[in-house]
Amino acid sequence: MRRIFSSDIKPYQNGKYLHWDELRHRTPPGELSHREWWFGIKFSRVNMAHPLPLKDGDGQAFTYSMPDPVLERVHKIDQRSSGRIEISELVTNPSTRDRYIVSSLMEEAITSSQLEGATTSRLVAREMIASGRAPRDKSEQMIFNNYRAMEFVRHNQREKITPDLISELHTIVTDRTLDDPRDAGRLQSPGEKRVQVISPQDEVLHTPPPAEQLPERMEALCRFANGEESEGFLYPVIRAVIVHFWLAYDHPFVDGNGRTARALFYWCMLRYQYWLAEYLTISKILTNAPAQYGRSFLYTETDSGDTTYFILYNLRVIIRAIEELHQYLQRKMAEVQKIENLIKNKADFNRRQLDLLGHALRTPGAVYTVESHRSTHGITKQTARTDLQKLERRELLLRGALGKAHYFVSPEDLPDRLHNL
Repeated sequence: MRRIFSSDIKPYQNGKYLHWDELRHRTPPGELSHREWWFGIKFSRVNMAHPLPLKDGDGQAFTYSMPDPVLERVHKIDQRSSGRIEISELVTNPSTRDRYIVSSLMEEAITSSQLEGATTSRLVAREMIASGRAPRDKSEQMIFNNYRAMEFVRHNQREKITPDLISELHTIVTDRTLDDPRDAGRLQSPGEKRVQVISPQDEVLHTPPPAEQLPERMEALCRFANGEESEGFLYPVIRAVIVHFWLAYDHPFVDGNGRTARALFYWCMLRYQYWLAEYLTISKILTNAPAQYGRSFLYTETDSGDTTYFILYNLRVIIRAIEELHQYLQRKMAEVQKIENLIKNKADFNRRQLDLLGHALRTPGAVYTVESHRSTHGITKQTARTDLQKLERRELLLRGALGKAHYFVSPEDLPDRLHNL
């Protein structure tokens, strides 16, 4: 038996936290059989496991572990999404950050709904949200509801999470999409047929705990989400991921549990000051590999409630979302800089106009007045007026009026206008 308890047998293999379903297809070390290898791995995992207040329907506690791959991913996320890190001014600039928040909320609303079966295209969904028109069918309603739910989370991120607020969040998520509108925000009741998670092949993948336990479990979930449990220190991002798993595991509502769980995850991330989470679109990555998302739930349930599988998968998704955000912002800044380089040597713009155009490129929707341009450059009102009017004639600024006063606005498509000069 000594070889089974060898210190060479770690809870993870080559950076991977393998489930038996994966391990049995790999070659064991030394002379170990697959069963002996698995037994040694399980022994090392049990020794480092921490219990959670989350319990299964029979009262058995779920656990989590912090092997090196988890610690490495947590460090990357803490480093890139909670502190005032180096990031594009498109996000840190107050005059542009809201545009990127709205864009991210739209993307998360669309992809989270698509995970649950919404079929509306991204283009149509964005048009619906941006224009403010009413949804035309259930798919559009799901997306619209998710967008409202993400806004709700953003505006309530500092609030203590309570059963009533989760109920309100679910009501927003499921508005006008349920067979019975009275099910919105309502926990399933004892005696009612319990919802189950069914595979496309009609296999039962998950049967949630009995409805009798739901009120007490919801209270426990909220205590955990708010950090009121005495389980010891837990990294905030791990807490947010477990809250996501917890609500999805309990499946307390007739429908909309997945969308509510993902929105609640964002709520926890923002509540614990992962400010960059406002710009992340987690569900976009999940929709690209929904089987892996489902498998992370399944592996946890089939391996004695070890949530490390779900934690590792979701940490990887968060890191990918952060990386994609940085890549996107780098592309946008490169576009701005390219246009700036195109116009900076144009003889038909003076230095003041070039300065204003550079600012306008980085600040879509910025407003300029004769007085603001005059005071910025220390020139006369007539010179300032001439500068702005010339840019207006070239359709690089748009004129507006408030009473008798005129102002000039940087158009949203200014990069295209400059590129086409």
